[in-house]
Amino acid sequence: MGSRTLDFVHVFEPPADLNQPTVLVLHGTGGNEHDLIPLGHAIWPGAGILSPRGKVLERGMPRFFRRLAEGVFDLEDLRHRTNELAEFVEAAADQYGFDRSQVVAAGFSNGANIAASLLLLRPGVLRAAALFSPMVPIVPEQSPSLAGTDVFISAGRQDPLVAPENTQRLADLLAQYGAHVSLRWTDGGHTLTPDDAEAAARWLSGQRV
Repeated sequence: MGSRTLDFVHVFEPPADLNQPTVLVLHGTGGNEHDLIPLGHAIWPGAGILSPRGKVLERGMPRFFRRLAEGVFDLEDLRHRTNELAEFVEAAADQYGFDRSQVVAAGFSNGANIAASLLLLRPGVLRAAALFSPMVPIVPEQSPSLAGTDVFISAGRQDPLVAPENTQRLADLLAQYGAHVSLRWTDGGHTLTPDDAEAAARWLSGQRV
C-alpha cells in the first residue's frame, strides 16, 4: 500500500464534535481547494471539511484525473488518481484524527466523477456521497459492495456536457452494487446552485442516525 502522506494541497477544518462526519469536498475542473468549502458546510452543518486540490493540470486548470477529450477519460490515470486520493483520505484521518468510517464526499463535475470512482474502485472509503453533474467515470472489473452507502445525485436535463442517460446509468450502476441512491433532476445545465446544495442537505439529513 505504500507510505501514506498528505501529498495534496488541501484545507482541513475540524468537525464541531467527534460525532460529526468529515466532508471530502472535490472541486470541478479549474477549481481549487477553497471553492466548494461553503458547499460542504451547506450539505452537512457542523461537519469537518477536507478539501484537496486536484493534481492534474489541463491547460493550467486543476483536475483530479486526466481526460483524453471531453467525456473521454484516461482510465489508467483515473485508477491511479482514485487510489492516490483514497490513500490521502486515510493519511488525513491519521493526521487529523477524524473517523475514517464517517467520510462523506461532495463533488461537482470532475470532482463528482472522482468521488464516483472512489465508490466504484475503493468501496469503504466513503460512507455517503453527494454528486453534482456526474457521469459514469469507469465500470469496475470486479463488482464492489456498496450496501449501506448513501448516494445523492443532482443533474440537469439541459446539461451540455453530460447526457442525462449517462447520469442515469451511473445511478443505476451504483444501485446495482447495493448503494441507496436518490437521483434528482433539474431543468438546468452543468451547474451547481444553492437549490442543489439544499436538496442534498435535506436528503442527507434523512440518512443521519
